Amino acid sequence: MSHSLPFQNSRPAERVDAKRDVKALLAGKLDPHEIKFLYRSCDIVGDVAVIRTPESLKQHSKLIAEAVMQTHKRVKTVLRQTSPVSSDHRLRQLEWVAGERKTETLHKEYGCLLKVDLEKCYFSPRLSYERMRIARQVQPREVVVNMFAGVGSYSIIIAKHSEAEKVYSIDINPAAIQYMQQNIQLNKLQKRVVPLLGDAGEVIPKELLGVSERVLMPLPEKAYEYLKYAVMALKPSGGHIHYYDFQHAKEDENPVEKVKARVSQKLRSLGVNHEVLFGRVVRTVGPNWFQVVIDVEAEKS
Repeated sequence: MSHSLPFQNSRPAERVDAKRDVKALLAGKLDPHEIKFLYRSCDIVGDVAVIRTPESLKQHSKLIAEAVMQTHKRVKTVLRQTSPVSSDHRLRQLEWVAGERKTETLHKEYGCLLKVDLEKCYFSPRLSYERMRIARQVQPREVVVNMFAGVGSYSIIIAKHSEAEKVYSIDINPAAIQYMQQNIQLNKLQKRVVPLLGDAGEVIPKELLGVSERVLMPLPEKAYEYLKYAVMALKPSGGHIHYYDFQHAKEDENPVEKVKARVSQKLRSLGVNHEVLFGRVVRTVGPNWFQVVIDVEAEKS
C-alpha cells in the first residue's frame, strides 16, 4: 500500500531570513570573514528574537542583536541560544543579549494567540506552515491526539481552524502544560482542547486507548519508539498518523523515502496495514540532516 513520494523541501514562509539585511547593517562593523559565519536566520517568536552565533562571534552578539532589532522593528528582546535543544522537556539554554530582559512572549499565528516562555518550554515558529497543513486535513467531529503538544501550538491551531470534536494534548513538561492551559483560555477553546500532563507512552494506554481518528507525533527525537502508542490511540477502524523524524541523507538519497521505509517496516512489525499518503522535508537541520514529516493512513488489524 505504498507509492513513491516526491522530495519536497521546506517552504520559505516557515523561516524569517534576515541574513541580507543584517549583513548590510554589519558591513564595516565586522570583518567580511566574520560576517560569512553568521547564521542565515533567527527565530522570531512574538516580540522576542533568538539568534545563534558561533563562539567565534560571541563577543559581537550585542552588535548582531542590535542589527536584528533594527531589521525587525517589533522585536523588543534578543536572546542568544547557547546550547542545542535537549532533554525530554525539549529545552535550550538562552542568554539575554539586548532589549527587555525577558523570555516570555505572546506569539500570534493564523489568528491564534500562543503564550510561551522560551526558557521553560519548546516552541518553533518555523513549524507554522506544518501546523496549518495538518489543521486543514482534520475532518468535522474528529478526535485528535497530540502526543507531544508543548504549549499547545498544533492543538490550538487545529481546534481553531477545524471542526474537531476534541484535541487531547499530552506533554511531559509541567511548564508547557501551564502555558497550554493559558493558551486554551486565550483562544476560548476550553471545551475542545484537553491538556494532559505526562508521558504519552503512559497516558495513552491508561486514558486514550482507541479514541482518535488522528494522531500527531511532532517530536522527531522520540516518534519512532512511540509509534506503537500512536497506533493504540487510533480507533479500531484506524485513522491517520502524522509522523516527524530526523533523517540523514546523502546527495543521492531521498530523506523522505528513507523515513517512509523505516516507518513502514516498524508498522508491519506491529501488524498494521498502512499507506503513506504524503511526505516532505520540513526543514534542513544540519549538513545532510533533515526534519521529515510523513502522513500515514493506518488500518488496525
